[in-house]
Amino acid sequence: MNYQIELRHLYYFKVLAEELHFRKAADRLFISQPGLSRQIKQMEGIYKTVLFDRSKRSVHLTEAGKYLMQEVDLLFSQLNNIQTQIEKIAEGKVTSLKLGFIGSAVQTILPQLLASLKHKQPLIDITLNELSNEMQLEMLSRNELDFGFVRIDTAPPNIKSLPILTEHFALVIPKNHPLKSKRNLELTDFKDEPFILFSKAYSISYYDLVMSIFRDQDFIPNVTLRTVNALSIFNLVSQGLGVAIVPSSLKNGYNTDVDFIELEHIHQRTTLTLAWNHENRNPGIPALLEVINQLL
Repeated sequence: MNYQIELRHLYYFKVLAEELHFRKAADRLFISQPGLSRQIKQMEGIYKTVLFDRSKRSVHLTEAGKYLMQEVDLLFSQLNNIQTQIEKIAEGKVTSLKLGFIGSAVQTILPQLLASLKHKQPLIDITLNELSNEMQLEMLSRNELDFGFVRIDTAPPNIKSLPILTEHFALVIPKNHPLKSKRNLELTDFKDEPFILFSKAYSISYYDLVMSIFRDQDFIPNVTLRTVNALSIFNLVSQGLGVAIVPSSLKNGYNTDVDFIELEHIHQRTTLTLAWNHENRNPGIPALLEVINQLL
């Protein structure tokens, strides 16, 4: 490795890669435009490659520049994590953990996990963020999250996973639905109803799993509304705007005017999974894994 590169070079490169405009990047860095140009040329000399394609009208990253940008993002994310951990240690706290989750995690293991972790490590600092599955995976890859509670089939190579809970689905209908009193309700009884589902932004693999339920029942649903929020789904169903299919655990913890019909007879199941980046060196990760293994 060439050790002539300094952190300031990488920061200048990062800002220019974000702005793709020398004057705007120089303004952000509080340096002159010629000074920024010299720093970038110096970097390109050290790396022996061009990082930016420049013309009078535009600036673009080369393939080498795109690769470097990915690595620089990871580097500065790790530096921010180091600063956070040092600050927590200075405050007398063991560490800090950033957790992402989907709504159903709150209805299952998450509260018990947090209570157990706080009991074992009372000085640990925890930040919670409700995020879609896809966003959690992206943030885990960049070490912007330490753990995620997700519903996925596969994960990127750097992401490890631990199945937490496998459950069946439930159909959500308004309390005053005319079919409510019918005995032995089947999903096909609702094939002419509008459906409200979690969108692909929630999880592509989860969305595909739900659509496979309809394929097995030999009908194509009329999906009129999509959202990433469980409470929004329940409120829309309660207003008579459609019916929904959700993980069965979501019937717990919400005070909404809907009924749940368990779909135990279908073979599809959905699994809540704990995910983390095995390259993340946050000292709080082993502590949480120890607690969750005890709970499981």
